Amino acid sequence: MAQNLPVYYKKNRLKQLRAFCYAAQYGSISKAAEKLFLSQPSVSLQIQALERELDTILFERRGPKIKLTPEGKILGDLARPMVQGIDNLSDTFAAHCGNLQSGELNIAAGESTILYILPQPIKMFAERYGNIRLKMHNVTGRDGLAMLRADEVDFAVGSMLEVPVDINYFPIFSYDPWLITSLDHPLARMQSVTLDDISPYGLILPPRHLSTWRIVDLAFHQHNVNYHVALEAGGWEVIKRYVELGLGVSIVTGICITEHDLDRLAILPVEKYFPKRRYGVVLRESKFLSPQAKKFIELMRPGFFETETAQPGDSERLSDSKDVNLT
Repeated sequence: MAQNLPVYYKKNRLKQLRAFCYAAQYGSISKAAEKLFLSQPSVSLQIQALERELDTILFERRGPKIKLTPEGKILGDLARPMVQGIDNLSDTFAAHCGNLQSGELNIAAGESTILYILPQPIKMFAERYGNIRLKMHNVTGRDGLAMLRADEVDFAVGSMLEVPVDINYFPIFSYDPWLITSLDHPLARMQSVTLDDISPYGLILPPRHLSTWRIVDLAFHQHNVNYHVALEAGGWEVIKRYVELGLGVSIVTGICITEHDLDRLAILPVEKYFPKRRYGVVLRESKFLSPQAKKFIELMRPGFFETETAQPGDSERLSDSKDVNLT
């Protein structure tokens, strides 16, 4: 414990807690100092003063890296919402007065979500809150979760099969699975198809690390039906184009089916074999949402904050999930 700390560092609890929260967030005193525009010794003294006042050790210090102790994790859960609330006080006050005229909103999402789900909410938000700076971050999987954990974005919008323990997921939209083929494909003349019908034809799928591949693989294996992948391609629009050219067939989520596709693709139901895909809001646990973030989420689902609970939905929680798809 630090001894004989200056009185200045003992009196300002908010500065102490802010220094602690930033250090906990970035796992580094120097990184916290950089983000707070302070010197590294200043941040260290703030944290030492807090440890002395609480008579505990908040970080395990191992060279330049620091790690929260169990007591530090408890304090983090208590302090983070308070610090974020104070830091966002002016925007929150303005929003409660009906005057949301400043601030910034950062949203992480994958290409499909940005193309098919978010355009209308973004248009409505821009029309209503034109002075809010809106930033879209086109990311997938672990990159999106990393941004959430580092508080680089307010929230993410995407689909999750399994939810890490430090993340909350609230499904909002649901889409059916479909088989798509070219208009002259043999399967296009059928009213319904089975996995055995699909088996002889090569599939065009998103990259293997995304969850769509796992869903397709699981369905074929559960029914003891063979399949092969003819082409691996990123992005639903790319996949639809190559299916249209007759290079294979694909299992897609209804999120990407548009009116234009009805004139160039055969679209057949396969909900008997593949689950619906849900897309929704992805949040870091205990995240304090800014007024502008709440307004945007309410545009996607009116009444969200009146009806949603703190539960993550029906998804399974894992300590570290690979099945994250922000597309």
